[in-house]
Amino acid sequence: MIKEFKEFAMRGNVIDLAIGVILGAAFGKIVTSLVNDIIMPLISLLLGVIDFTDLSYKAVKYGIFIQTIVDFIIVAISIFLFIKLFNKLYTREKKVKEAPPSMTKEEELLTEIRDLLKANQRETM
Repeated sequence: MIKEFKEFAMRGNVIDLAIGVILGAAFGKIVTSLVNDIIMPLISLLLGVIDFTDLSYKAVKYGIFIQTIVDFIIVAISIFLFIKLFNKLYTREKKVKEAPPSMTKEEELLTEIRDLLKANQRETM
């Protein structure tokens, strides 16, 4: 059961989905900050209503928006580096599993005989 779960969790589409959820949540913060800290205060100033929630003056908080973008970039880079390391380790593990088995003595002998026959055939031509 553990082996099946590992195979399920290591599939590309499951990992891609997890990355999408994480980046989507981080990007959602950017959109929320853009609306709350940039667009809504500007709309409030244009319409004469200072704040729609408690009617107090709210300045445009572009610093919060910039910080949210920086947070998103840090999350995206962290996920990228983690996935890059994960893929490197996973492909290395896969290569070890896919390594061709060593030949038995019988197979080595048959290979030598085949090579000698090929060489002999070329010499007779």
